[in-house]
Amino acid sequence: MCKAGPPPPPHLSNSNRRIIDTNGPSPRLYQVWKGRNRFFLGGRLIFGPDYRSLFITMSLIVVPVIMFCAFVSKGIVNEFPHHLGDLIVVLSAVFTGFIIILLFLTSGRDPGIVPRNLHPPESDDDVSSISIDWAGSQIGLPSLPPTKEVTVNGMIVRVKYCQTCMLYRPPRCSHCSICNNCVERFDHHCPWVGQCIGKRNYRFFFMFVFSTTVLCVFVFGFCWVNIRSIMEAYHCSLWKAFTKSPVSGILIVYTFISSWFVGGLTAFHLYLIFTNQTTYENFRYHYDGKKNPYNIGCARNLREVFFSEIPRSKNNFRAKMKADSSYIIANSSMSLAQPKSSEIPDTSFDVEMGKRQAIDSEEFEDIQSHIANVDRLERCGTQPRHTSWYQHTHLEIE
Repeated sequence: MCKAGPPPPPHLSNSNRRIIDTNGPSPRLYQVWKGRNRFFLGGRLIFGPDYRSLFITMSLIVVPVIMFCAFVSKGIVNEFPHHLGDLIVVLSAVFTGFIIILLFLTSGRDPGIVPRNLHPPESDDDVSSISIDWAGSQIGLPSLPPTKEVTVNGMIVRVKYCQTCMLYRPPRCSHCSICNNCVERFDHHCPWVGQCIGKRNYRFFFMFVFSTTVLCVFVFGFCWVNIRSIMEAYHCSLWKAFTKSPVSGILIVYTFISSWFVGGLTAFHLYLIFTNQTTYENFRYHYDGKKNPYNIGCARNLREVFFSEIPRSKNNFRAKMKADSSYIIANSSMSLAQPKSSEIPDTSFDVEMGKRQAIDSEEFEDIQSHIANVDRLERCGTQPRHTSWYQHTHLEIE
């Protein structure tokens, strides 16, 4: 006969049972990703946390083109002979589709995320510039300098240590506070595309901005052609022509304003490309007043951005995580011992993750056997007793 005992250990959620149960399906990397990204199609597409802004951006591009094809195209077709007007209208629709493809190539791919470390790197004895504040604030962790010096094109560049990702960032890498990732050649986080702009998508971002500028000028110009044809056909004033084709007037005003915005952005990024800067570096370091270690000449700068091979992603988001992976074990053991408080920032957990050791295979067997005992006792209608594995796990995590 089963006897009642003390209260049971904390209840295991379905996700924890799935992670601990080595016989169950292993989660993929995107399912346990610690950044704020949003994944679609089983981890094949990665967006930023503000991916919904894509719908606004698409509407700002597609809706004016639909208005142009629906209300202005008739005047364009009549103005140009030999089906040239039809070609102009088709070209506007095809070019818009090309811009939407560039938009998704920018926002739906890994911008160059640097994988996080599971523990802090080893202390470098050759580094002498160790911050006293840093050493005093990292209780229980190896004392690591906040910066390290590396050589880039014969010049000394300081790289910073990221406490969240527990790594020294590569040159030109920065941590995006919106996506919560370190991104190589970080340019900026663009709210219009809902993604960081970095090493792997900057080329597509510039092509998107430049193509949008061309589209605005295209629509702006042919709307004026339509207005002029109305003035000639009806021998009327400019205002009268606008009343006969109000959509042309609306699109002229809209594309004029938009052209200044995207056109100015295109010009600014052309300057950055020719001088091999990023937006982040331009606003933070002001290379105009000092030597830029990354500037290798206009021609080579252009080739680096547009004609160099795009590196492969350092993250396989669809990769299955092994049951003995310390990344999964650390997360599951932390949730077994105590729930994460909303008052504790994510950074503290990221740092503490480096201190935490993985539960070995023998402890996993104890955990699985305890779960089996809990299931048998629940079928008997009684409550299990506290066992040493739970106390040991709790103390280890604490």
